[in-house]
Amino acid sequence: MPSRRRLLAAAPLLAAALAVSACSTGPSGGEEAQSSASTTAPADAFPVSVEHTYGTTTIEAAPTRVATVGWADADTLAALGIVPVGAPKITWGGNEAGSTDWFDEQLASIGADPSDVTRYDDSAGIPFDKIAATAPDLILGLSSGISEEDYDKLTKIAPTVAWTEKAWGTPWQEQVRTIGEAVGRSQDAEQLVTDTEQTISDAVAAHPEIEGKTAAWAWFTTTDLSTVGLYTTSDLRPQMLTELGFEPSPTVVELSAKDPSAFTTNLSAEKASSLQADIIVFYAQDESTAQALKKNDLIGQIPALADGHYVASTDNAVALSMSLPSPLSMRTAVEEFLPKLVSAVNGTPAS
Repeated sequence: MPSRRRLLAAAPLLAAALAVSACSTGPSGGEEAQSSASTTAPADAFPVSVEHTYGTTTIEAAPTRVATVGWADADTLAALGIVPVGAPKITWGGNEAGSTDWFDEQLASIGADPSDVTRYDDSAGIPFDKIAATAPDLILGLSSGISEEDYDKLTKIAPTVAWTEKAWGTPWQEQVRTIGEAVGRSQDAEQLVTDTEQTISDAVAAHPEIEGKTAAWAWFTTTDLSTVGLYTTSDLRPQMLTELGFEPSPTVVELSAKDPSAFTTNLSAEKASSLQADIIVFYAQDESTAQALKKNDLIGQIPALADGHYVASTDNAVALSMSLPSPLSMRTAVEEFLPKLVSAVNGTPAS
């Protein structure tokens, strides 16, 4: 199973309507690259104070060099027309450059080069030295789960805004609004939320068969099928299933209540037949994974799996749009992942 950190991490929704002055990306070929356009809303006055899980961060002036530690934070900046100086390398579901196609397309639309953004690998932990090397004047960690110790180290580099609601589980709307506040573009951020939510609403309205259906997002360790791993209601994947019109699995809701801070939980394989969900989503290496699970004496008793109401997700780039929701990834979610879910509802397994 991919770890939560490695999963955290579309077409531009406001590329035409929202164009704002972009921050410099930092040195490239000896010079600073910069992209700019006109604003559609007045910038907020500075200083601003932003609340988050570790307190309040005061940002004295409009930041011009923003680095990120949360995988989706760079998406939000780009959607607001701001080019980050540094961002984590997308090592799960990303493209060959360690980015995502939707991020690269957005940067191109505002006249920036994705290769000018420093990508640092965080698979072994936050690379403080590499972040410091980008000389940021603001660090964002809204879509992260940074610890207080990590936060304290980051604040020695630059003012830092951490996650606000739950580690790894701050809803994308809250991420966008908080980032908008931190960079002085709260009105633009609110419009971004409105437009993105409309994209979701329009997509869901086109599929009335989803209404009333329950869904669970699971994971399996093929070398140990004694348990069924389930992402809890605190995790962004089930949250996205809810946004796309599904009701949460009653089984997942019950298990999630035992530890509201956890993003995964386990169900004994002996109780697999009790997993209440009209459809089930899980990661798969290839199509044979689902067949192997169905043949397992216990796992195969999961009702949705046995009846063919499942998505055995083999395309990590598309699945990333569900675990890394942002205004940029959302169109991939509704155009490429939602049809898989609808297929599962209708009894045709999807991958």
